Amino acid sequence: MPQPTPAAEPSTTVPGAVHRLVDVPGGGRIHLLEQGSGPLVLMIHGFPETSYSWRHQLPAVAAAGFRAVALDVRGYGRSSAPGPVDAYRMTAHVADNVGVVHALGEETATVVGHDWGSPIAANSALLRPDMFTAVAMLSVPYAPWNPVRPTDGFARIGGDEEFYVSYFQEPGRAEAEIDPDVRGWLAGFYTSLSGDTMPPPGAPTPFFVPAGGAMRDRFTGGGLPSWLTEHDLDVYAAEFGKAGPTGALNRYRNVDRDWEDLAAWDGAALTRPSLFIGGGLDSSTTWMADAIAAYPTTLPGLVSSHILEGAGHWIQQERAAEVNDLLTKWLHTVHA
Repeated sequence: MPQPTPAAEPSTTVPGAVHRLVDVPGGGRIHLLEQGSGPLVLMIHGFPETSYSWRHQLPAVAAAGFRAVALDVRGYGRSSAPGPVDAYRMTAHVADNVGVVHALGEETATVVGHDWGSPIAANSALLRPDMFTAVAMLSVPYAPWNPVRPTDGFARIGGDEEFYVSYFQEPGRAEAEIDPDVRGWLAGFYTSLSGDTMPPPGAPTPFFVPAGGAMRDRFTGGGLPSWLTEHDLDVYAAEFGKAGPTGALNRYRNVDRDWEDLAAWDGAALTRPSLFIGGGLDSSTTWMADAIAAYPTTLPGLVSSHILEGAGHWIQQERAAEVNDLLTKWLHTVHA
């Protein structure tokens, strides 16, 4: 069984947490931030972030009596970044989560995900309900497999412009706009999707790329959102820059492989106890309002669902205190 590295390095960015590297099956290594003791709570970040996005939740979850662990998803930060595009299919991410739980000497975990981390968390609980006994999803709602091939569906969105997932499909294309200025690109992306700095209703957004243009052509100008300091941005840029953008973008380049791999779960309900928290201004919740409305059928184990008005996409950072309160209360409910 893979084991954690013997020594844990104190974190300089999340006080009270430690850095740890663990081996997972297939020869990979996953970087973790860990704090506290008790039942394991595994936190999965999204695009384009790292374990640092859980800096507010790690101490709160630890103080509530849990072993809080936030990982760098494969392809991000200090975790392994395999070369092949298909190494980033959903089943590989679920296998990483299983490997992390075993490497930490545990048999079960509650899994919490944000953005891409939300479907990774959901599929972990769907494919391995024996191990992932409860699931919290932030920003991106649960939606079961459906018969539309994802890239076909995305190609029909946007009219004369290109939907961002389609824009990300060609290897090297998005990298060409990110690599020259990682810090500036991240600042623009975070700002454009934050509740307090996003474009006004009806204005162009980064989700639609103009013909012949780049995503950054649609970024919001001005200062950083209130939840993101210059220090935070420095950390994000440094950690995201360690692996570069390709592994992160390869998650999007596997949507059709995921669709093929998970076809056996057509329409499957996620039965484990669950929680959803979204932002009222987040396109992920407005575009997927039908998925949220279907929760009585698709999430029969749902404990509670919350939309935080005025919040954007980066929910656990924009509304850290509210998310911490909702998350820890839910954790105590499912671990009662």
